[in-house]
Amino acid sequence: MTLIRSISGIRGTIGGRPGEALTPSDIVRYTAAYAMLIRHRSGAERPLIVVGRDARPSGPMVRDIVTGTLSACGCDVVDLGPATTPTVEMAVTDEQADGGIIVTASHNPVQWNALKLLNERGEFISAKDGEEVLRMAASDEVALAQVDALGVVTDGGDRTDRHIETILKLPYVDADAIRRAGFAVVVDAVNSVGGIAVPRLLEALGVKRIIPLYCLPDGLFPHDPEPLPDNLKDLCAMVVNEKADIGIAVDPDVDRLALVCENGALFGEEYTLVACADHVLSKRKGDTVSNLSSTQALGIVSRTHGVKRHTSAVGEVNVVARMKEVDAVIGGEGNGGVILPELHYGRDALAGIALFLTLLAERGGTCSELRATYPDRTISKKKVRLEPGMDVEALIDAMRQRHADTPHSTEDGLWMSFGDDWVHLRRSNTEPIMRIYAESATPQRAEALAERTISELKELIGTLDHSR
Repeated sequence: MTLIRSISGIRGTIGGRPGEALTPSDIVRYTAAYAMLIRHRSGAERPLIVVGRDARPSGPMVRDIVTGTLSACGCDVVDLGPATTPTVEMAVTDEQADGGIIVTASHNPVQWNALKLLNERGEFISAKDGEEVLRMAASDEVALAQVDALGVVTDGGDRTDRHIETILKLPYVDADAIRRAGFAVVVDAVNSVGGIAVPRLLEALGVKRIIPLYCLPDGLFPHDPEPLPDNLKDLCAMVVNEKADIGIAVDPDVDRLALVCENGALFGEEYTLVACADHVLSKRKGDTVSNLSSTQALGIVSRTHGVKRHTSAVGEVNVVARMKEVDAVIGGEGNGGVILPELHYGRDALAGIALFLTLLAERGGTCSELRATYPDRTISKKKVRLEPGMDVEALIDAMRQRHADTPHSTEDGLWMSFGDDWVHLRRSNTEPIMRIYAESATPQRAEALAERTISELKELIGTLDHSR
């Protein structure tokens, strides 16, 4: 049983005791606190909130509690039902709403669910606003509406087509070129809302043959839903068996995109953003942004276009803030998240698909040939489970002191540079773990660097425990 309260939202496992998991009483508590925040921010007598969800089985239950609580707090609600995260984000501005809640635990397994909280721009609320939600949820400040001031819940309908139509109008998307290319595409939508949205997008783009794999939106994930190599073996095999040009994998709420080449090899989720940025930069000059845990290949590609790659702390809200600060034309995260400001300031796998297929159609050749044009960098991604009571900040500080002479950044945990290689260690915003990422020119060197870092962490944990 787990309940994680953070500025990234409220995320937990379903079932268990209140305060220890995502139970109905916890959903009410944090939804009501969010409603109070939106009322204060907007000054509206009847704030308008857009709500959408992914397809996991707990979604209808959580959605019903969320919409009922918002109504009880005097907020009107537009309920989109099953919808991708970027679709909900765009609907907030379409409706001129005061905020939005997406009921999704993103890449987490099926027993998890979460509340992703949006502001009036359809972007994740700031760290400051997130802290205020947590503070109000822990207090007795929440006041509910009288019977004559209850909010009204209306059906917002399916917004997927509107989302797709906006993507098709982007200057970087060429449906005619994609249609001429005659692509065959396999889609692994992990049986969530991507099973609705991705095939519909591909049809609108003129893809010749769409081969569905796990596209039934019943929320029964056929494998771990995070689009990582170990979870995409069925997709890789089907791409080869079907003689397809490309395989597409999205996570349950469709804000992350992973690609598979025609030979069954992974394009690499780190390279989703690299390729999309290469395409956009070929049409329009401007700086790029990715987080500290993302590949330096984006920086190399950015320099070839005469622009600069900037870094941010991990987390979409941090990437977006940095993008606005430097007026970036594209940004995102190395987990397959692509953010295109001309569409909206949110990770959008549907936009990433359209950009990538246009790039592939315009360049010609195969997906694997395109991948070979980019710098070859490998990131080893590890996790260390955090024990209750562990002093993570003291652990990171001890590691910093051990490597005091190494170029480093403490903007987000600890990022250290070892020549062309780097290591980033930080506490996860969404799971009770510490993440250790290490990048190098070869898989062997990246793996060795990550394992060395984990060994040092374990040694330091023993030292810190002994000193207590």
